[in-house]
This record gives sequence, structure tokens and C-alpha cells, in this order.
Amino acid sequence: MRSYLILSLAIAFEVAGTMMLKYSDGFTKPIFAAVVVIFYTCSFFLLSVVMKTLPVAIIYATWSAVGIVLVAVLSSILFGQKLDFAAILGFALIISGVLVANLFSKGVSIH
Repeated sequence: MRSYLILSLAIAFEVAGTMMLKYSDGFTKPIFAAVVVIFYTCSFFLLSVVMKTLPVAIIYATWSAVGIVLVAVLSSILFGQKLDFAAILGFALIISGVLVANLFSKGVSIH
């Protein structure tokens, strides 16, 4: 369970870093650009810690899927980017696939 908490923190840093990318304006705003680098560094460090206890495929699927959905939702809220039915359905399928992999895969071992 501790591994999933660390993975959640890695996801949070990755999502925050991605949101800061928008504010960095193509890395022309140094403070936001520095925050992006720091957040991504934290995210990858935490991912490396989790890789000691969980399979890489499960970690990456979870990290990317949750990140995709959170970035889409936050982009909709913060930047007014609309999500249509097809996007929402696609995100639901991504999350469903990751849940199936996490809950039913015999390759997942929780430490």
C-alpha cells in the first residue's frame, strides 16, 4: 500500500509539472520553467523508488493513465479546454484498463 502512496505523489508531481508547462510559455518564463524541471525530477525520483516494489508495466500504466485524466480535467477547469463525449469515453476506457490491470493481474505484488 505504501508503494501506491508514493506512486500517487509521483503522479501529483507529474501533473503539477505538466500544468506548469503551460504557464512556462515555451520555457520563456524562467520561474515556471524551473518549477517544471523540479516537479518532473521529483516525479521521476518517486517513480524510481516505487520500481523497487511494483512491476514497471503496472507503475507506468497507472502513472500515465491517472496523469492523462487529471491533466485533462485540470485543463478543462483552468484553461477552459472542453472535453467532448469521445474524450470522456476514451479517458474512462483508459482508467478501466488500468483498474483491471491493477486489480486482476497476477503480476502485481503489493509490498
